[in-house]
Amino acid sequence: MADKKLDEKKADAKKSAKKSKKPNVFKRLAKYLGACKGEIKKITWPTAKQTTKNFGIVIAVIVVMGLFLFALDQGLYALLGLVMDTASA
Repeated sequence: MADKKLDEKKADAKKSAKKSKKPNVFKRLAKYLGACKGEIKKITWPTAKQTTKNFGIVIAVIVVMGLFLFALDQGLYALLGLVMDTASA
C-alpha cells in the first residue's frame, strides 16, 4: 500500500516536472518575435492627408492654449498688482 502511494507521488512529480519545463530561450525568443511580426502587420498607418490634418489640429490647440495661458497669466499679474497697490496705500 505504501509502495502504491510512493509510485503515485513519483508519477505526479514527473508530470509536474514535464509541465513546468520551459522551452529554451531561443525558441521562446523566436515565438515572441513571430508574434511581434504578426502584430505589426495588423497596424493601419495614417495617410499623408490624415497626418497633415492631425498636425494642423495639434498646432491650433497649442496656439489656443498658449493664448489662454498668456491671458490668464497677465490677468493674475494685474490682479496681484492691484492687491499690492491697495496694501501699500
